Amino acid sequence: MPIIDPHRVQLSPNQKAKRINADPDAYGTFAEIGAGQETVRHFFRAGGASQTIAKAMSAYDKDFSNAIYGAEPGNRFVCESRLRNMIRHEYGLIVERLDRKDHPTKRFFSFANTVTTSTFNQPHSGHGWLGVRFQTAPERPTNDVVIHVRLHDPDINLQQECIGVLGVNLLYACLFHHDDPQLMMTTLYDNVSRHVVEIDMIQMTGPDFSDVDNRLLSLQLVKRGYTDAVIFGPDGQNLQATEVLYKKNILAIRGSFRPVTKVNIDMIMNGYNMFIKEQRVDRQQLQVLFEITLNNLQADSGDVDEKDFIDRADILCSLGQTVLISNYQEYFKLVEYFSRYTKARMGLIMGIDNLVKVFDEKYYRSLNGGMLEAFGILFTRDLKIYVYPSRPNKEAELVTLDNMPIHPRVRPLYDYLRNNKRMVDIDSFDPQVLHIFSKSVLQMIREGKPGWEILVPPYVDNMIKDNKLFGYRPAKAAKVELKN
Repeated sequence: MPIIDPHRVQLSPNQKAKRINADPDAYGTFAEIGAGQETVRHFFRAGGASQTIAKAMSAYDKDFSNAIYGAEPGNRFVCESRLRNMIRHEYGLIVERLDRKDHPTKRFFSFANTVTTSTFNQPHSGHGWLGVRFQTAPERPTNDVVIHVRLHDPDINLQQECIGVLGVNLLYACLFHHDDPQLMMTTLYDNVSRHVVEIDMIQMTGPDFSDVDNRLLSLQLVKRGYTDAVIFGPDGQNLQATEVLYKKNILAIRGSFRPVTKVNIDMIMNGYNMFIKEQRVDRQQLQVLFEITLNNLQADSGDVDEKDFIDRADILCSLGQTVLISNYQEYFKLVEYFSRYTKARMGLIMGIDNLVKVFDEKYYRSLNGGMLEAFGILFTRDLKIYVYPSRPNKEAELVTLDNMPIHPRVRPLYDYLRNNKRMVDIDSFDPQVLHIFSKSVLQMIREGKPGWEILVPPYVDNMIKDNKLFGYRPAKAAKVELKN
């Protein structure tokens, strides 16, 4: 559930709208597509809206909407590009039509949303984009805050009401809490339930957010329980799952990546080369994801170390990777999440140790159908698992699907999946890197022990040293004894 401060007084939507209307310098426009004029009506009802609202409109007809904001690729209307075009266009009209000489103290804003509610055939398909472009002082450059939401209430009227409340919360946060991004995120859920609406993407940009790392905002969404998974790209910008995964082939690898090692790169490269040879895989429609679970981000204290998270994110982004942060400790939940967006073939790359856990019944005791329920979710999808072998040291036996330890009770299920090629060994691995483990490399980095540099990919060692990532300590110089 979202974090709630018991000492903070939550204002109602009406109270927030009244305070905005009472601010003599907050002045702007509202443009809403779909789900009705749900946000702006709070301001009209609160009274005094004439000194806040320059214009309120709904470009509900698709042809009118395209004529105003331009057509989007694929003629889509509920997408990030449409939302950003709306706030850009409407803010441009404010600047164009209102003379600063007549409004010297005004802080202009443009609020917009584009939302689709659920349908009879798809009762939980409602989602939308909300955004604000705003000034914090006259003549100051503008900032943008954009969020994406998924609507879970089956009642369309309640979905519309929720969008209205959320819109008020967003505008209020931008106008009065812009100096505290954490508080901004907290107030988004004022008078709104996580069971009703899920915020799965947030982006803050502009001079007043120059110190904000949007990847940390993504992490906060998962940590606070606002959503279960977030994605950010190689450029560090937060991404919405539909934009990244829709109808794509997905190949994911889970790990701590603390730090990325040569064994991680060997796993993804060889798994990728096998995956692209599959008949139902289109290389032009393929998305590779490096996944880190919230559990993997937690320090010994049980809390999430944000500095440690950014260290990992910096390295993965520098390697050109797209990163998924999730609260899906079980793989079947991860696959179920992917299945919201695609029916194309998916692939998971995992080591032997993780696969052993997948076949451990104790992880499924909370499910009514137990292990079979979880595997029904996993393998009723078009999914293939690529298994990387294990050899902890040079003297140990190589562990593959042939000799992986499996409890006799689940052996028939294991054999069935193996015989049907739903799980396959990664054969073309590099035997010279099998002994590399992130925990050991991390310990060497922190203790200043030499030799860890050859265990990580090229340039990663320089990044760690230059930026002092993961508590890096320089290796101690060996003492030289001088003899007379």
